[in-house]
Amino acid sequence: MRGLHADTGYLLYRLGLRSGQLFNTFLQESGLRLRHYAVLRFLATSPGALQRELSASLGYDPSAIVGLVDDLEKLGFAERRPSPDDRRSRIIVLTEGGRAFLRDTDEAGQRVTNELLQPLDPTEREQLHGLLQRVTESGLG
Repeated sequence: MRGLHADTGYLLYRLGLRSGQLFNTFLQESGLRLRHYAVLRFLATSPGALQRELSASLGYDPSAIVGLVDDLEKLGFAERRPSPDDRRSRIIVLTEGGRAFLRDTDEAGQRVTNELLQPLDPTEREQLHGLLQRVTESGLG
């Protein structure tokens, strides 16, 4: 019988837990969590997104997106605006305050990644990133 650490899925799960812990620790002072950060990072590369698009892209329950966007609006990091394509729909956009927050946290986010991947050399980190990207794009959408 295989040992637990021979199971790649389990190792990915453990790595994800550790990554979440590290990111949540660095975000703690801001009052945000990793889920908020993920929404902000997504919005940084999008001119605006419907809440259902955020839900589908990030893999979060639609009801969770409502609360996350509410929190980000209260902080002035995101706002809901009428959709240019359908006035009945609202898009979520990153505000200048949200952009500033992301710029201010770039270095801390990189430190978290460096701590997490410390055992790997730069080439191995690139390989891991590329492999994870491939798996994510084909398996998670």
